[in-house]
Amino acid sequence: MSSTQFDGDIDSFVSYLKSNRGLSANTLKAYRADLTACLHLFELRGVTDLNEITLDDLRSWMAVESRDHARSSMARKTVAVRGFFAWAYEHGVTTTDPAATLMTPSIPSTLPAVLTESQAEQLLDVAEHAVATNQYKDDGGAAAASGSGSGKTADKSADTVHRSEAPARADKRDNARVTAESQRNAAILELLYATGIRVAELVSMDIADIDFSNRTIKVTGKGNKQRVVPFGLPAQRALETWLEQGRPVLARTATDAVKSRAANALFLGARGGRIDQRIARDIVHRAAREAGVPDISPHALRHSAATHILDGGADLREVQEMLGHSSLKTTQRYTHVSIEQLKNRYGQAFPRA
Repeated sequence: MSSTQFDGDIDSFVSYLKSNRGLSANTLKAYRADLTACLHLFELRGVTDLNEITLDDLRSWMAVESRDHARSSMARKTVAVRGFFAWAYEHGVTTTDPAATLMTPSIPSTLPAVLTESQAEQLLDVAEHAVATNQYKDDGGAAAASGSGSGKTADKSADTVHRSEAPARADKRDNARVTAESQRNAAILELLYATGIRVAELVSMDIADIDFSNRTIKVTGKGNKQRVVPFGLPAQRALETWLEQGRPVLARTATDAVKSRAANALFLGARGGRIDQRIARDIVHRAAREAGVPDISPHALRHSAATHILDGGADLREVQEMLGHSSLKTTQRYTHVSIEQLKNRYGQAFPRA
């Protein structure tokens, strides 16, 4: 990230947002990057004082940025810049607010992509099957089955593949790790679909956030707001399997330093540290490919959960609370998805559609 002579002002603004607005770390990071890029452009144009920047300058910046960024990104950048100059004016950093009338680009209203209920079930079934398959391999099921019928063949095969005990132990460790990862992946998919939580909320969860007795999780969402979300029996089973069998296997691969940092983390990566968002997204994309359903992201799985819950008769306010939406308008988008799916089913099933 390029630095500018205005970095001190940007730091002060971001600190203000952190203290007074309770924005997430990801949002603060994005705002900082947006402001740095904007003010760096003006610096290249010879601006040495924030008071030199005019509304026309900001419109020119928007024209440059919009060549390479989507409307949704431009909307966020504009909000960041408007907020910065409003703060600068209110705190006496500038004598005017040139961004006061800067218009935020309108974002086309698009319906969120969702899986059908049968596709979601297929996705989760394939993940569950992967756990069962890997557990069978890990337990030496295939060798045991063949050994019961033709011991000599099995022994010869074992001789060929494992010429010493060390490779055999390495193979067993690899099988255990693969099984543990499949258990983790199944638990992640079940929990995302059962609760509709965001991927950032998922990876930040600790073991203590799960209440198995009530089948609920404590979620820390945007702005550090906490909510309690219920989950069902399939998610409970997947979580218990992961915590009892899979998590200890991955935890053993961690160095002492990593292990101490991830001691409370619910989900772990292959090296025993807290799983990150990129890995969680990859898990969902890969699972969708393996299940033969449309490619989806964790956020699309969240959309799917919300739509299916509304289809099942849940109240809109209840879904708003579950998803952690600050505005009911955001939740109402899913009613449109439900109506669209109803119209499609109507068109397919009704002879006079």
